[in-house]
Amino acid sequence: MALITLHEISISFGSAPLLQGANLVIEPDERLCLVGRNGVGKTTLLKLLAGEIQPDNGTVSLKKGLRVARLGQEISHDQGGTVFEVVSEGVGEKGALLRRYHETTLKLADRFDDAGMAALEKLQHELDAQGAWDLHQGIESVISHLKLDGEMPFQDQSGGQKRRTMLAQALVGKPDMLLLDEPTNHLDVETIDWLEGFLKNFRGCLLFITHDREFIRRLASRIIEVDRGRLTSWPGNYDLYLTRKQEALSAEAGQAAKFDKKLAQEEVWIRQGIQARRTRNQGRVRELHRLRQVRQERREKLGQVRMELSRAQRSGKLVVEAEKVQYSWDGTPFIQDFSTIILRGDRIGIIGPNGSGKTTLLQLLLGQIQPTAGSMQRGTRLEVAYFDQHRAELDLEKTVEESVAGGRKMITFNDRETHVISYLQDFLFTPDRARSPVKVLSGGERNRLLLARLFLKPANLMVLDEPTNDLDVETLELLEALLMGYQGTLLVVSHDRAFINNVVTSTLVFEGNHRIGEYPGGYDDWLKQRTPPPSEVAADAKKAKKPTAKPRKAASGLTYKERLELEALPGQIENLEATHEKLNAQLADPEFYQSERDRVAEVQGELEGVEGELEAAYAQWEALEAKSKGAGS
Repeated sequence: MALITLHEISISFGSAPLLQGANLVIEPDERLCLVGRNGVGKTTLLKLLAGEIQPDNGTVSLKKGLRVARLGQEISHDQGGTVFEVVSEGVGEKGALLRRYHETTLKLADRFDDAGMAALEKLQHELDAQGAWDLHQGIESVISHLKLDGEMPFQDQSGGQKRRTMLAQALVGKPDMLLLDEPTNHLDVETIDWLEGFLKNFRGCLLFITHDREFIRRLASRIIEVDRGRLTSWPGNYDLYLTRKQEALSAEAGQAAKFDKKLAQEEVWIRQGIQARRTRNQGRVRELHRLRQVRQERREKLGQVRMELSRAQRSGKLVVEAEKVQYSWDGTPFIQDFSTIILRGDRIGIIGPNGSGKTTLLQLLLGQIQPTAGSMQRGTRLEVAYFDQHRAELDLEKTVEESVAGGRKMITFNDRETHVISYLQDFLFTPDRARSPVKVLSGGERNRLLLARLFLKPANLMVLDEPTNDLDVETLELLEALLMGYQGTLLVVSHDRAFINNVVTSTLVFEGNHRIGEYPGGYDDWLKQRTPPPSEVAADAKKAKKPTAKPRKAASGLTYKERLELEALPGQIENLEATHEKLNAQLADPEFYQSERDRVAEVQGELEGVEGELEAAYAQWEALEAKSKGAGS
């Protein structure tokens, strides 16, 4: 049975409808990615599915008892309390009782007294009466698995930690359906990798919005597109969607051209006068009116951003040379023993965990701050354009056109004069939108505005600090193409793995202990060349280590039956692990959800059974090994 069915849904905010006669069926255990241009209604659709808003027309049918949780794109700055308290809000009314119990236990741990003990006993009885003990254990388990500190104040967390906390809040209620709006925004690469693995094992239906193409490729089993008010389902993975979408657009363009040709012919005919007004031609007149109405109601595909960079004089061959650079602030080291040479035309990617010092490195390379040790030499004739990830350069009270032109109506771009409104239309700002204040723009629109300002400035050294956040995929791919043809030098900080792979020629990576490694190529090239961290080496070693059968004489303290069991266990464990790996591979394959959807629940059940058998086999093997060694000693 479907989890959610949307039938003829229409929603409008303002003149143009976001959704118009939209239909969608969502089945259990699917992993769906919602795609579409900025502002077409993707977040609105998530809110509709979560029951936070109602449609203007149409019906939303939900499976009885369906539990839905939504992780929004924005994190509340007013959220108070500890991580445990924030996460416990995900279990509804019982969360308040759990928070009181948790707070009381912490107070008793600091200072034991009879009154506190009496309060704790009362809360325990209430938890028993409401059957909330399992919820408490579930909250503790999720916090542990997401590597969060339950006692840490929510406001003291980094952006990535806050996003994990809100994800934990969504998960503790064990939803049947999880809705994620841009879950990778402001997360570092390491956290994105973790999130992918976590969501692959999520037992439920997943619907997410993201601009991260690698994230889509690794997770999605079906693509849902929002385009001109319609919802279109594209079974299969992301690359298959791109191919079929292009075919559909070509077919649509051909049909539109035929329609417009017929309409033009009928318009010529109606202007012939008396012949068109004869009684026998009234049916043709009515058909013309119908064609006019259809053409008027046709919603054209949104235009594409047309980007062009301002030309600048060439810089010197050397752009930056750093030798054994160190940087510390207030006694805290950020960068140690860093050396590199950046030449004209290099495209350098910078990746690393949040808070590792990527923006600090940019400031050192640009000379905005000075190293505490080592030498830094910059080249000649450098003209720098800087894209700020925090959008600090935007005055929220100014209009879009004022932000670009400073009150002028005409601007000079690559030796030609153009009207500011015409220039902004290349970045998909309509005349009305261009006259709107910056504060009403979406995140994607603000990024487009920053790019419009940036590209007006002649520059031979372009510095982009997280340029991909909030940009839709089409704009992102156009930006990639533009940067790949850029003749100057590029420094780019990004957590978008596909963007780094497609744009840069070498990568600077923060590798821990304030050290920076340099690797040819992009993100995937770095993965192949790097030395795995100790945690991965240990995990691989643990995975490779298999129990081996002991010689019979070493098991002299065991019964005959136990000796046989001990000798057979290694082979059983190997078979179970092979089955476990095979089932995991099935569930991680997006195509499995299309061709064998009826088998999904069955395979998930098999996987859970194998995991239980593996756990029991390892426990038995360890127990028999311990008994054997105890007897031998």
